[in-house]
Amino acid sequence: MFAPVAEVPRSTAEASPTGPSAAGADSSGKKIDHKTRVPWYKRTAPYAYLAPALAMLVLWTYWPLLQTFQLSFFDWNMLPTSPKEFVGIDKYIDVATLPEGIKGLWNTVLYTAAFAVFSLVLPIVIALVSQQVRGRWKTFYQAMIFVPFLITPVASAAIWRWLFAANGGAIPSTLSAFGIELGNVFRNPDLALWAIVVIVGWQMLGFGVLVVSAGVAGISPEYAQAAGLDGAGAWEIVKRITLPLLSPTLTFLGLMTILLAAQWTYPIIDVLTQGGPSNSTTNMYYLLYQFGFQSFDTGLSSAAGVVFFIAFGLVAMLYLRLTARFNFYDD
Repeated sequence: MFAPVAEVPRSTAEASPTGPSAAGADSSGKKIDHKTRVPWYKRTAPYAYLAPALAMLVLWTYWPLLQTFQLSFFDWNMLPTSPKEFVGIDKYIDVATLPEGIKGLWNTVLYTAAFAVFSLVLPIVIALVSQQVRGRWKTFYQAMIFVPFLITPVASAAIWRWLFAANGGAIPSTLSAFGIELGNVFRNPDLALWAIVVIVGWQMLGFGVLVVSAGVAGISPEYAQAAGLDGAGAWEIVKRITLPLLSPTLTFLGLMTILLAAQWTYPIIDVLTQGGPSNSTTNMYYLLYQFGFQSFDTGLSSAAGVVFFIAFGLVAMLYLRLTARFNFYDD
């Protein structure tokens, strides 16, 4: 009934596919190269865009860092005509044994811990309270808190010097009415450091409030509304919803405080106390300046800078590892 069909051998069918695509050729019989060839100038274009930034990074960051590490093993007074004398690790030993170095390190820790109040605790409170303010007053309220951050440190130091002036200053005069005598705050070893903390903290507060307010604005209000329907109070909502969702923002502020607290205090210290009285307000940043540009001991300044760089790098790495476990993201 049916005509027999001749079976084509399997090897022949595989060896003789039909169609231009199977043969790797087009209709004219020319071979098609399936690999797209990108011109060399297009392949190198991304690296050309990055080259200026990488060059500046190497020139202004990594090369000075390498030179600092090299100079830490020499005794040199920065004069081009003066020879460099190799002293090994003597400068590192001096950093660890000098009384002012130990005092500067301890003050740096105190500054960092004190500024955590102004960059983390108070901004959280102010940001949450400002959420209750409605309309234009909310913007005005936040702007007034942020304004001190825009004032240059030198101008800020001049204003606070006048406010703390022993003769006629607004703060001592007000406190004297309540029987509290401050005297010359910046010449009192027990009060000078805390005066620096208040001044720098006053400036840092605005930045912290701005960052935390932005973090709070990014939290969906639906979470609080749902928790309120379930009977959660205001404190429970803050504790179990707002603060966990703010953890990435607080991590950023905490890291900025650890790394930059000593740097923020430098101009205030230089204008008001010069590290005194009796090194009570100095820190590692100001000691680097004193060693390098007042004592002209390049080796000691470089060694202190290397130690400071390594120590804060390790602290930052540990901090990031710890916070990565506790951060909560709203994915």
